[in-house]
Order: sequence, then structure tokens, then C-alpha cells
Amino acid sequence: MVAPKNETRQYLISVLSVTLISLLGLTVRDVIDYKIIGYLLLFLVSVLAIFLEIKPVLLAALLSALALDFIFIKPYYTLHIDNAQDALLLLLFFIIALINAVLTYKIKRMQKAVHMKEARANTMKLYNTLLDSLSHELRTPIATIIGSIDTLQQENVTLSNDSKANLFDAIEKASMKLNYQVENLLNMSRLESGYIQPKLDWCDVKELIYNVCNRLTDELQHHKLLITVEENLPLFKLDYGLMEQILYNLIYNASQYTPIGAQIKIEARYDVDADYENHIDLIKKCIITIADDGYGFPEEEISKAFDKFYRLQNSKTGGTGLGLSIVKGFVEAQNGTIKLSNAEEGGAVFEMSFAVDCLFTNTVENE
Repeated sequence: MVAPKNETRQYLISVLSVTLISLLGLTVRDVIDYKIIGYLLLFLVSVLAIFLEIKPVLLAALLSALALDFIFIKPYYTLHIDNAQDALLLLLFFIIALINAVLTYKIKRMQKAVHMKEARANTMKLYNTLLDSLSHELRTPIATIIGSIDTLQQENVTLSNDSKANLFDAIEKASMKLNYQVENLLNMSRLESGYIQPKLDWCDVKELIYNVCNRLTDELQHHKLLITVEENLPLFKLDYGLMEQILYNLIYNASQYTPIGAQIKIEARYDVDADYENHIDLIKKCIITIADDGYGFPEEEISKAFDKFYRLQNSKTGGTGLGLSIVKGFVEAQNGTIKLSNAEEGGAVFEMSFAVDCLFTNTVENE
């Protein structure tokens, strides 16, 4: 907890730092590109994130974006932007500054917590995981976006319509990948804070599965996708948003960590159990299984697969180690269970079971 006087000092440092860099940049505004000033402001936010608390750092990120727009992007001294590319670049600057601030701050907090527990080995492991995530999962899409925008902005280069379309497609795909990683980081923060409050409503699981698979069309194009949904499957009372993220993470992982041509099978069914201990005749269950015929998990690592930041020993470069831990947290938030096992013929099998209310559609009156 930051003392009020210290917190005021941190806000003052944040404001003065951005003001100083902006004034220095103003003196050389006519001789250097405004993007260089943007990079300096990004570097400033990174440095502040190391020493300050999160709120003053977020303030610095906001002030940096406003200063970049007001002072360095034409027309000067107005928040209006004439050029669409400049507007997009400013938006990306603000998003990257926020991500950079939050990631750096979270790394700092995690390192402090691990150090307090005197677990040096875990500290190094966590640091390497986060550094790997920052290097591969965030820098790659950011570099793609910035590179594509720079190409589109070059006035001395004539691009064909196909080339422009390819660049915009690259920006879209990189943005989606960046959004996926940011969502995982934000979801982990929600889980850590205990903020998850499921909003249960009637969900069509079949529709949910197909919607997620449609979002992953590019990732699944070299795999054999088999979807098996029990006939007359009822509606289940689940949180649509949480279920969408659960399925997305599991199917995305299957597409990334299985060989080309591997089969990914998704199955949804309805089941009932008797609970003799609580004298309940029937427990209605929604059971969703996602299986593949890839390499599976080493038996000694299955118990660690859902641990936060854990990655398999021989997994490929990249990845944050957050996907499966978020899946487990979101499943348990809906009073469900998830089990991981290896299929006898090879491959991984994730089975989720939700004891929830169900509603058969043939009992619903026409509205």
C-alpha cells in the first residue's frame, strides 16, 4: 500500500517526466520525425513502471498519448488528426504504452512476491517465462503492425490494391493475436483478484463451439476438425463469455501444439448422475470434450499443466503459460471440473463437466 504523501509524489514525478520529455521534443520537433518522440515517451513509461505504482504509470501513458497528439502530430496544438494512418498509429501507441506499463508493473510485483518467499529458482523461471512472452507473443504482432503501417505511409512507394489488402490483412491478424495475449493477461488478473462473477444464462453449446471455431479458421486450416454434438442437446445455464474464452484457449492450444494434419475432435453431450450422498436423484451435466491425436502430455507433467506460467519442458518457443490456468479458473468459476489425460492411441484429452441447469428446446413455447 502506497502512503498518501508518497502517492502524491509519484503522480508528480509522472506528470513532470512526461512534461520534460515533451518540452525537449518540442525543441527538435522540426528536425526529427514525431515517431522518434513516441519511442522516447514509450521508453519513459517503461522506466516509470519499474519505479512507480500502477496508477501513476497509467497516468503517464495517457499523458504521453495526449502530448504526442497535441504537440507532435499535425495539425499542432489540437487533438484533431487529419490523417487516418496517424490516428491509427496514435491509437496503437496508447495501447502499447498501456500494455507495456501493465506488463512491466506485473513483472515487478511478481518478482517482489517470489523474492519475499525466498524462491530464487521460481523467480528465474517466472522471469524467463514473462520475458519469453514479451519477446515473442507481443513484440511479433506489434512489429508486424508498425511495419505494415510504415509501408502504407511511404509516399514514394506505389502499392497495388493486392499489396495494400495483404498489408491490412497482416495488421488484422497481428491485432487479433495481440488481443488474444492481452485478454489472457487481463483474465489472469481478474482470476487473481477474485473478481470473476459468472453471468449465467441459457447457452446453445453447439452454436458456441461453431462460433469459436470460425474465429480460429486460420489456425485450424491445416488440421482435421471433427465436431460431434449430441442430437437434441438442451440449452445449459452457463456464462457465454467465459465459455467462449475456455473453448478458444483449448482449441487454439490444440492447433498450435499438434502436427500439421492432426485431428482435433470436439464433443458436447448431456448426462445425468445420481448423488446418493446428498440424496439428490439427478445431477444434470453438460460435458464437453476436446481431444486430438497429437503428441499428448508427458505423464509426469500432466499434474502441472494447469499451473500458472507453466510450460512443457520441450514445448516450442513462445507462449505465456497462462492459457490452461485461465481455462481451469473459468471452469471452476462456473462450478465445473476439468480433467486432462492422454488417449490410449495418442494425443491429449480435455474433458469438462458442468453441473448446471438445462432446458430442452422442445419444451420452450414460441415467443
